[in-house]
Amino acid sequence: MTPRFAIVVARFYGDLAERLTAGATAAFAEAGHADVDVFDVPGAFELPLAASWLADSGRFEGIACLGAVIRGETDHYDLVCAEVARGIADVQLRSGLPCAFGVLTCQTMEQALARAGGDRRDQGRMAAEAVLAMVALHERVNSGSHGQDLP
Repeated sequence: MTPRFAIVVARFYGDLAERLTAGATAAFAEAGHADVDVFDVPGAFELPLAASWLADSGRFEGIACLGAVIRGETDHYDLVCAEVARGIADVQLRSGLPCAFGVLTCQTMEQALARAGGDRRDQGRMAAEAVLAMVALHERVNSGSHGQDLP
Protein backbone atom coordinates (compact mmCIF):
# COMPACT_ATOMS: atom_id res chain seq x y z
CA MET A 1 0.00 0.00 0.00
CA THR A 2 1.29 3.46 -0.90
CA PRO A 3 1.95 5.65 2.14
CA ARG A 4 -0.38 8.61 2.63
CA PHE A 5 0.76 11.98 3.84
CA ALA A 6 -1.06 14.98 5.25
CA ILE A 7 -0.43 18.68 5.41
CA VAL A 8 -2.07 20.72 8.14
CA VAL A 9 -1.74 24.43 7.48
CA ALA A 10 -2.56 27.49 9.55
CA ARG A 11 -4.49 29.97 7.38
CA PHE A 12 -4.02 33.10 9.50
CA TYR A 13 -1.58 34.50 6.93
CA GLY A 14 -3.29 33.35 3.74
CA ASP A 15 -0.54 34.19 1.25
CA LEU A 16 2.11 32.50 3.37
CA ALA A 17 -0.14 29.48 3.85
CA GLU A 18 -0.55 29.11 0.09
CA ARG A 19 3.18 29.38 -0.54
CA LEU A 20 4.09 26.92 2.22
CA THR A 21 1.47 24.43 1.01
CA ALA A 22 2.71 24.73 -2.58
CA GLY A 23 6.26 23.94 -1.51
CA ALA A 24 5.20 20.95 0.57
CA THR A 25 2.88 19.48 -2.05
CA ALA A 26 5.59 19.86 -4.70
CA ALA A 27 8.12 18.01 -2.54
CA PHE A 28 5.67 15.19 -1.82
CA ALA A 29 4.75 14.95 -5.52
CA GLU A 30 8.41 14.82 -6.57
CA ALA A 31 8.82 11.89 -4.16
CA GLY A 32 5.93 10.07 -5.80
CA HIS A 33 3.15 11.12 -3.43
CA ALA A 34 0.96 13.46 -5.45
CA ASP A 35 -2.23 12.65 -3.56
CA VAL A 36 -1.64 14.48 -0.27
CA ASP A 37 -4.52 15.48 1.99
CA VAL A 38 -4.49 19.16 3.05
CA PHE A 39 -6.30 20.30 6.17
CA ASP A 40 -6.76 23.94 7.16
CA VAL A 41 -6.81 25.36 10.67
CA PRO A 42 -7.38 28.99 11.67
CA GLY A 43 -3.94 29.70 13.14
CA ALA A 44 -0.67 28.17 14.28
CA PHE A 45 -1.96 27.48 17.79
CA GLU A 46 -4.43 24.96 16.36
CA LEU A 47 -1.76 22.95 14.50
CA PRO A 48 -0.91 20.50 17.32
CA LEU A 49 -4.52 19.49 17.95
CA ALA A 50 -5.18 18.95 14.24
CA ALA A 51 -1.93 16.98 13.93
CA SER A 52 -3.02 14.85 16.88
CA TRP A 53 -6.36 14.07 15.25
CA LEU A 54 -4.63 13.19 11.98
CA ALA A 55 -2.08 10.99 13.74
CA ASP A 56 -4.80 9.22 15.72
CA SER A 57 -6.80 8.55 12.55
CA GLY A 58 -4.25 5.95 11.45
CA ARG A 59 -4.59 7.12 7.85
CA PHE A 60 -1.21 8.81 7.43
CA GLU A 61 2.48 7.96 7.52
CA GLY A 62 3.52 11.54 8.26
CA ILE A 63 2.27 15.08 8.65
CA ALA A 64 3.79 18.39 7.59
CA CYS A 65 2.61 21.13 9.95
CA LEU A 66 2.80 24.53 8.25
CA GLY A 67 2.09 28.08 9.28
CA ALA A 68 3.59 31.38 10.36
CA VAL A 69 3.87 33.43 13.51
CA ILE A 70 5.12 36.99 13.05
CA ARG A 71 6.26 39.06 16.00
CA GLY A 72 3.95 41.84 17.07
CA GLU A 73 4.02 44.31 19.91
CA THR A 74 3.05 41.88 22.70
CA ASP A 75 4.28 38.63 24.25
CA HIS A 76 1.72 36.71 22.20
CA TYR A 77 4.44 35.73 19.68
CA ASP A 78 6.65 34.07 22.29
CA LEU A 79 3.79 32.16 23.84
CA VAL A 80 2.38 30.90 20.54
CA CYS A 81 5.77 29.87 19.12
CA ALA A 82 6.73 27.91 22.22
CA GLU A 83 3.40 26.13 22.56
CA VAL A 84 3.12 25.24 18.87
CA ALA A 85 6.63 23.77 18.83
CA ARG A 86 6.00 21.84 22.05
CA GLY A 87 2.61 20.63 20.85
CA ILE A 88 3.87 19.34 17.51
CA ALA A 89 6.81 17.61 19.21
CA ASP A 90 4.42 16.03 21.72
CA VAL A 91 2.22 14.67 18.93
CA GLN A 92 5.08 13.00 17.12
CA LEU A 93 6.60 11.55 20.29
CA ARG A 94 3.23 10.24 21.52
CA SER A 95 2.11 8.84 18.17
CA GLY A 96 5.44 7.79 16.67
CA LEU A 97 4.35 9.54 13.49
CA PRO A 98 6.68 12.12 11.90
CA CYS A 99 5.20 15.60 12.30
CA ALA A 100 7.46 18.23 10.75
CA PHE A 101 7.64 21.72 12.22
CA GLY A 102 7.18 23.86 9.12
CA VAL A 103 6.12 26.95 11.04
CA LEU A 104 7.82 30.21 10.20
CA THR A 105 8.69 32.23 13.30
CA CYS A 106 9.81 35.60 11.99
CA GLN A 107 10.18 39.19 13.03
CA THR A 108 8.63 40.63 9.87
CA MET A 109 6.43 39.69 6.94
CA GLU A 110 9.40 40.22 4.61
CA GLN A 111 11.39 37.59 6.52
CA ALA A 112 8.46 35.21 6.33
CA LEU A 113 8.00 35.70 2.59
CA ALA A 114 11.72 35.01 2.03
CA ARG A 115 11.34 31.71 3.89
CA ALA A 116 8.11 30.62 2.22
CA GLY A 117 9.56 29.87 -1.20
CA GLY A 118 11.26 33.23 -1.55
CA ASP A 119 14.94 33.96 -1.86
CA ARG A 120 16.04 32.33 1.42
CA ARG A 121 14.39 28.93 1.58
CA ASP A 122 11.15 27.08 1.13
CA GLN A 123 10.05 26.00 4.60
CA GLY A 124 7.03 24.12 3.21
CA ARG A 125 9.29 22.03 0.98
CA MET A 126 11.73 21.48 3.83
CA ALA A 127 8.94 20.25 6.13
CA ALA A 128 7.73 17.72 3.55
CA GLU A 129 11.30 16.56 2.96
CA ALA A 130 11.78 16.10 6.71
CA VAL A 131 8.63 13.95 6.92
CA LEU A 132 9.79 11.83 3.98
CA ALA A 133 13.27 11.42 5.49
CA MET A 134 11.87 10.33 8.84
CA VAL A 135 9.49 7.82 7.24
CA ALA A 136 12.43 6.37 5.29
CA LEU A 137 14.52 6.20 8.47
CA HIS A 138 11.69 4.45 10.32
CA GLU A 139 11.40 1.89 7.52
CA ARG A 140 15.14 1.34 7.59
CA VAL A 141 15.23 0.87 11.36
CA ASN A 142 12.32 -1.59 11.20
CA SER A 143 13.96 -3.57 8.39
CA GLY A 144 17.10 -4.09 10.45
CA SER A 145 19.37 -2.16 8.07
CA HIS A 146 22.70 -1.06 9.46
CA GLY A 147 24.79 2.00 8.76
CA GLN A 148 25.59 5.49 9.89
CA ASP A 149 23.96 7.55 7.17
CA LEU A 150 20.45 8.91 7.32
CA PRO A 151 18.12 8.37 4.37
